Amino acid sequence: MRVPIITDEAAQQGGWHGIALSQAFAARGCEAVFVELQDCMIDLSGSQPHIRIPQFEKLPQFAFIRGIAAGTLQQVITRLNILHILKMQGSYVYNDAKAIERTVDKGMTSFLLMHHGIATPATWVCESRQQAHSLIQTQLQQHSALVIKPLFGSQGQGVRLITQQDSPPLPRDMFVDGVYYLQQMIHTGKHNYDYRVFVVNHQAVAAMQRSGEGWLHNVARGAQCTWVEDSEIQALAERASRAVDIDYCGVDIIRDAEGKLWVLEVNSIPAWRGLQSVCTVDIAQTLVDDLIGKADQSDR
Repeated sequence: MRVPIITDEAAQQGGWHGIALSQAFAARGCEAVFVELQDCMIDLSGSQPHIRIPQFEKLPQFAFIRGIAAGTLQQVITRLNILHILKMQGSYVYNDAKAIERTVDKGMTSFLLMHHGIATPATWVCESRQQAHSLIQTQLQQHSALVIKPLFGSQGQGVRLITQQDSPPLPRDMFVDGVYYLQQMIHTGKHNYDYRVFVVNHQAVAAMQRSGEGWLHNVARGAQCTWVEDSEIQALAERASRAVDIDYCGVDIIRDAEGKLWVLEVNSIPAWRGLQSVCTVDIAQTLVDDLIGKADQSDR
């Protein structure tokens, strides 16, 4: 059986993660084929709608989503529509387009977490520069630092801390892109680290503590990883997974100065290279086995 791994790194065989997934699929008798969504086509010329996928003559039983390339609004919508149509026609898409849409948009993720009663930082999302700056000034006057993030982004790119020293208006730069996503800074006190929990089928399979020199703890920015096993952290990550209704995800959690846990983000296309380096669970194989099991069950 051949399976498409949807990636934005097809020329590099999906990178480190793609190679790990390819090996995990091979262990279950499947051949992985790396595909980029911009190379696919929605074909509505025949009696039935059809998605043309390079190297696939018929609809695959399932597809693994590892990356979606950035593009214009029209391009991104078209790429997500391909995933929507694949699922409607019977392919098991892992994670599906709805899950990706709910989590790639940090504002919607924050809403869903709060809607389900999960502790997450106070958050504001608006397009108005005037509203954003008024909010910033109010929060700073109350001695609350803010974090501004790109609505769509990963690996800490474009994330900035706003403090009293930054009270002049912020520049309208490439990371804001017309939408201000602002979160209240969680004061961690002596806890200068956060947690990444990897959740598969709403079950926490591995977790690590990430610590760095600054206030950001992304592995891509050089954070140090340490394996942890904490039932409270794992249970919170599982609740976050259910709140966004997703097959698998990476959940970022932080502990404040008083010891309370907060969910910062849920990532629908999470990296796990750092986590794999400190845990014994074969994460790629766990993902592949969950996907194959779900695809088989959906066919019955």
